[in-house]
Amino acid sequence: MTDSPRVQKAIEMAKKAHAGQLRKTGEPYIVHPLAVQKILEEWGMDEDTIIAGILHDTIEDTDLTLDEIKQEFGEPVAFLVDGVTKLSTARNGMRDIDTYLPATRDNFLRLMIALGDDIRVLIIKLADRLHNLRTLSALPPDKQKKIAKESLEVFAPLADRLNMGRLRVEMADLAFKYVDPRRFEELKNIIDKYNKSAEKSLVKIEEEVAEALKKEKIKFEISGRVKSVYSLHKKLAKHNQNMGEIYDLTALRIIVEDITDCYLSLGVIHSLYTPMNGRIKDYIAMPKQNGYQSLHTTVITKDKKVVEFQIRTREMHEYAERGLAASFYYNEQKLTENYKKGKIEHLPTNLLWITELQMTAARLREGKKVDLKKLKINLFADKIFVYTPKGDIIDLPKGALPLDFAYKLHSEIGDHVVGVKINGKMSNLNKRLEQGDIVEILTSKNQTPKQSWLDRIITPHARTKLLHALRPSTRENVPPKKKRKPRQQ
Repeated sequence: MTDSPRVQKAIEMAKKAHAGQLRKTGEPYIVHPLAVQKILEEWGMDEDTIIAGILHDTIEDTDLTLDEIKQEFGEPVAFLVDGVTKLSTARNGMRDIDTYLPATRDNFLRLMIALGDDIRVLIIKLADRLHNLRTLSALPPDKQKKIAKESLEVFAPLADRLNMGRLRVEMADLAFKYVDPRRFEELKNIIDKYNKSAEKSLVKIEEEVAEALKKEKIKFEISGRVKSVYSLHKKLAKHNQNMGEIYDLTALRIIVEDITDCYLSLGVIHSLYTPMNGRIKDYIAMPKQNGYQSLHTTVITKDKKVVEFQIRTREMHEYAERGLAASFYYNEQKLTENYKKGKIEHLPTNLLWITELQMTAARLREGKKVDLKKLKINLFADKIFVYTPKGDIIDLPKGALPLDFAYKLHSEIGDHVVGVKINGKMSNLNKRLEQGDIVEILTSKNQTPKQSWLDRIITPHARTKLLHALRPSTRENVPPKKKRKPRQQ
């Protein structure tokens, strides 16, 4: 793709436009758009998307105009560059506004719906964010943490919703390293230590499985898969930090030719080892919401080792790794040509939610009213995103209450809550927070934690902090034991 005359012309145009500009790393600015180009090429994106990736910062940061881009590369490229520019501008505006109007209070998903006329705009933005994370060390610590936090809360879940598994893993680990560096290193050491101790036994298991599959004349590839640091962090949180509940620190992945071979391979593995109850998952018959397909099984070997296997076809594997980008590659189409009244054709069934995004965007462009709450699209299914008055994004589980929010900010804030304002209006601590709410916690130094607050929180983090704060006062309120009178003889 780099050899394409149009791509070469875009590179020359970007070099000229960004001439003299430097990144925070001290490198010439052109390094960034060329890195975005490389990422998009690795994902197998079409030529227009790659060109737009090269030029994505020119409208905002240089004297180049949209008309010049349109004249040189056509309407589709100009359309994509304009979309990325609007997305960046709108996000900057969101961060800088202290008082939100209802129309600007929507979370990042709603912003993307309004601007996402072409889903490739989001893919370019993901490539842009990935390279920014790879070079985040050049920024001041406060900006590092803010960008990393937003990446964990918004961009990594977006990659997951698009089933871009490889991107989600890299983005989440890069971001988590800055959000909580101590925890990152602690978990990384656990993974490294486990992998080192399990290496020999995994080689033996791999050889046993390979021999058995060959006997059945199944064509296959087998390789190891190491669990990412952030995935381990999330799983430990789910299992109350109990490492004994984590069975997939390392997994063996088997890629076969067709679905029949997937199930045959599963039978072979179960004939060799004892499957664990409740640990067989058929994501081929019932794919995940994002379209992920694979067979998962966890087994106990003869020498009592616990190992997870993932079995899938080559196409399933490509889709699990590259998601929507793989669909672009396999369909070999320029989707902009199919955008008619918001409709996208030839997308996989699991990505038809994008059609709804397109139709919603079209209605918004026409000035029609849209009830965003009724949208079936939900990139962050188990979370809500609320804001501080300064515009910082705070993620919480659905059903969270103001005290969950307060303790998420800081235990000192949580311990001294006297009230809450939601969207500028006084509210109460029993009100469940909703997507996009602006939450202001009111505190007083005279306030102390109350036992009754335990009924007004749902998150384990807030419960732990509150119980810790309650312990001293609980001890103080326990009456001293009466001394026993000596028995009279």
